[in-house]
Amino acid sequence: MVERGILSKEDAADLIKQAEEDAVQARTQANLVQTVASQAADAEKAAQSAQVAAAQAASDPLAQDQGDAVRVTYVPENVKAQMRDEIKQEVMDQAREENWAAPRTLPGWVTRFRLFGDIRVRYNGSYYPHGNDNTGSFPNFNSINTGAPFDVTGNLFSPQYNVDRTRQSFRLRARMGAEADMGDNFTAGVRIATGENNSPTSTNQSMGFANQGQGGNFSKYAIWLDRAFLKYEIGGEPNKDLTVLAGRFDNPFFSPTELVWDDDLGFDGAAVKAKYEVARGFTPFIVGGAFPVFNTDLNFSSNQPAKFKSEDKYLYGGQLGANWKINKDFNAKAAASYYYFDNIEGKLSDPFVPLTAQDQGNTDDSRPSFAQRGNTYRPIRNILPTAQNGFGTTNQFQYFGLATPFHEFAVSGQLDYNHFEPFQVSLYGDFVKNLAFDKTAIDAIAVNNRGAVSKSGIASFAGGDTGWIVGLRVGSAALANRWDWNAFVNYRYLESDAVVDGMNDSDFGGGGTNLKGYTIGGSLALSPRVWLGIRWLSATAIAGPTYKNDILQFDINGKF
Repeated sequence: MVERGILSKEDAADLIKQAEEDAVQARTQANLVQTVASQAADAEKAAQSAQVAAAQAASDPLAQDQGDAVRVTYVPENVKAQMRDEIKQEVMDQAREENWAAPRTLPGWVTRFRLFGDIRVRYNGSYYPHGNDNTGSFPNFNSINTGAPFDVTGNLFSPQYNVDRTRQSFRLRARMGAEADMGDNFTAGVRIATGENNSPTSTNQSMGFANQGQGGNFSKYAIWLDRAFLKYEIGGEPNKDLTVLAGRFDNPFFSPTELVWDDDLGFDGAAVKAKYEVARGFTPFIVGGAFPVFNTDLNFSSNQPAKFKSEDKYLYGGQLGANWKINKDFNAKAAASYYYFDNIEGKLSDPFVPLTAQDQGNTDDSRPSFAQRGNTYRPIRNILPTAQNGFGTTNQFQYFGLATPFHEFAVSGQLDYNHFEPFQVSLYGDFVKNLAFDKTAIDAIAVNNRGAVSKSGIASFAGGDTGWIVGLRVGSAALANRWDWNAFVNYRYLESDAVVDGMNDSDFGGGGTNLKGYTIGGSLALSPRVWLGIRWLSATAIAGPTYKNDILQFDINGKF
């Protein structure tokens, strides 16, 4: 690593020293004198090898400064920690193989497991400035589509979002997971997490909040399966790796912000990631995957003998990018992505007459199974006016689907300046455009995101297909020591139908799209594993009725 310019001589010496200390501790616990001597000799050989490698690096013109000192590209603290853990793991693996790091009676499977977790306690204040439109202009389509269909006749208001009443809450997030080395480059991973509902974009549990039969009055909270995957990996090096994932796992795509994907979102399906250094400091990477978004119930429709065809929905994603170590001070990472949502949009049903809320249309499953807010919707039931429904004046039980397909093209980038190590300055951003958006087609069917009333007396459609965010972050790249800190600020502009609102940021503006505004915040480490965080998020609606939202978040985090 020193020879390739990834690690300095000093860092290499520190890592080897740490590895030796870990080895000494393990040998002391085992109390095997002969093995101690053998491992000490091995550690000394490793140190000598590192010295030889460092000497070779000193002769490398890419690693030399104007004087005799050897300078290499900045290595962020999180990378150093990873390397330190890898060296430690190599020593401990050998120790376990020789049975001097653990009792001989300890089952072998125990040594192949790694446990991890984190806990976050948050104050969340949601404030609404004066002037928001509280006359019934913000229907809660998620509430409608996940419950009984809404009768659009005889009802003044559908379920509505809160847009004018301040809410304050305390939220808890707890996650715990394990990874198991299954040998032959295979790994299995599982993680469980809290969550007041099955939202794909949040694992927060509001304290005292009663929902779906759990929480409130000091009652217990639910735990959900958050991750479960199998992984096959070859290489495992910073600049050479091939990974195959199957199951439910973290976002495999490079995404420096939550403009397109929320940080908590888990991807169901399969993905392949590969990277390889083709020139000194230049490492291209590629990511691809297929992910089932929704699968039709076997018995759909449940109340009819003749079943309806499937409305299965999929996401196919591909990304091509590169990591470029420009020089000792600058590092850049950029990527272009294409996310193709298959069958995600709502479809108009065959004509029928629902006589009760339980009657189903053949396209009912084309509605979203989860949504936040911002996307444009259309009615999906083609209800015939007959004498049975008062010729369209009663029993208009309606569901709503997305008014546009989503074929998203995204560009992501981040530039890091590391001259003042460990202080880092990072400029980052995302741009996204929905290539399937057709404003004229949507205008004829949209029921929300309407703007001013035109001369014809109809409110014109005011949604859009584009989004972007740019941000600046300064401070410690990783909160590795007490009093490490960082601060950031960003500004975003995300039109109504640039991305699927059910999968992007769940905090800004209450979650979703059709929002613009800024976020400012920072973090302070109280120890290597405990830190404080604060954020202020200020959002304003882009299209449609007036909506403004400010959110204050204060966190205390701990990880293990």
